[in-house]
Amino acid sequence: MANRKEVWEWMKSIGVALAIVVVVRAFLFTPVVVEGASMMPTLHNNERMMVNKIGDLERFDIVVFHANEEENYIKRIIGLPGDKVEYKNDKLYVNGKDYEEEYLDEYKKELRASGDNGPLTSDFTFTVPKNNIFVMGDNRRKSMDSRHIGPVSMDKVIGKTNIVFWPIQDVKILDK
Repeated sequence: MANRKEVWEWMKSIGVALAIVVVVRAFLFTPVVVEGASMMPTLHNNERMMVNKIGDLERFDIVVFHANEEENYIKRIIGLPGDKVEYKNDKLYVNGKDYEEEYLDEYKKELRASGDNGPLTSDFTFTVPKNNIFVMGDNRRKSMDSRHIGPVSMDKVIGKTNIVFWPIQDVKILDK
């Protein structure tokens, strides 16, 4: 009789633990794998990150969103709803204000060192519709982003991410 009671207690404990995992993963945090080179040099292929599903989205946050039924993309928010996003001479302007993109400095240095003096980002102008964001990969020349797929609806955003937890030697917290 005592053995049955002990088994029942273990089953309840395991059930509660599983329920907590399901709730946390569904509503708070979930892991994601970086696929491809579109966010290099900030993020690398096969890095594992934690996605935070709570909190407001801000310019330059890195977000994960449903690109289509099979794929999720990881990109950086450049424009928020209503913003006029513009690139002129490899320089970002949002609503007429110029922004430094320090996260691109390393990539620009690598290009210049290789003798490539072309722009990292080609000129364009785009106004972000209501309830949408404009996203771009940090590897501007090799990123399938809002310049190609259009703005991303807010209801497609899974969450923002800034914690790389795998591989162990690459563990880091990214700032904007």
